[in-house]
Amino acid sequence: MTDQDTARPTDHDSPWKEALEYYFQEFTQLLFPAIHDEVDWSRGYTPMDKELQQITADAESGRRHADKLIKVQARDGAETWVLIHVEVQGEPEDPFAERMYTYQYRLRDRYGIDVVSLAVLADTRSSFRPMCYRYARWGCELSFTFPTAKLIDWEERWPELEASENVFALVVMAQIRAKRLRQGGTRRDAKVALIRLLYQRGYSREQILRLFHIIDWMIQLPKGLEREFLETVYAIEEENQMPYINTAERLGRQEGFQKGLQEGRQEGRQEGRQEGRQEAARDTAINLLKLGVLPDEQIAQVTGLPLDEVKALHPDPSH
Repeated sequence: MTDQDTARPTDHDSPWKEALEYYFQEFTQLLFPAIHDEVDWSRGYTPMDKELQQITADAESGRRHADKLIKVQARDGAETWVLIHVEVQGEPEDPFAERMYTYQYRLRDRYGIDVVSLAVLADTRSSFRPMCYRYARWGCELSFTFPTAKLIDWEERWPELEASENVFALVVMAQIRAKRLRQGGTRRDAKVALIRLLYQRGYSREQILRLFHIIDWMIQLPKGLEREFLETVYAIEEENQMPYINTAERLGRQEGFQKGLQEGRQEGRQEGRQEGRQEAARDTAINLLKLGVLPDEQIAQVTGLPLDEVKALHPDPSH
């Protein structure tokens, strides 16, 4: 898509990680129901991203869309806990299955606990379905299998996704549309359809804002269609009497704000004007941090501030 907004490169990593962290129970319920039934959800779950980074720091991880490590409690009454490692693969890779095994044995070796590895295949190659890693030589043999969910298989069950009360169905639909559709107009229409469905489900304001952010980040549009898309969203809000996405303007989507930031970068040598724009960008970043909807990396992209400066603007937790 040559006319796509290059200021926000296509990146399925951030929205998937956010979706998995907030909707992990719904994720397993939709894509891995057998595993969902084995978890004691009344005891909650805990993301363990730092632990995952420690065991993958020197691994040849290749290109992946997202990986998450979640600690859950099993329903069998055991005191032990189970780590569920989720790998969302965006493009076919021959060493994928081997990497899944590498992460598996490193986690088990470090923590000495049961590790369940799950693979979500977000690519569009029907034949790419790794489910097992095997190794054998001279009587020494290893076989490692892992559950896999191929998202394009849900295309034949699209009405089921549309009718589903599971919020993760919207994430799956957004990912499929993002991978399948290339032409700007069709992407816009698909995105509008998902946003309309989002409002029709009667979610809370917080849910709508979070899911809007995930869908918006997955299905990116050419700059020329952004304003038209937002106007359509505002019309949907009026129909449903839910004026939420005016908050999206505060998140940096307002055209005038984006244009001002762009001009600020182009005219950066004019110190007085530049300082004023930087101050405005910092104020915007502070407001976004208070909302708690966007990650630091995206706030940095929206405001034009360095990531370190955004991190330094986090509210003091002692106040």
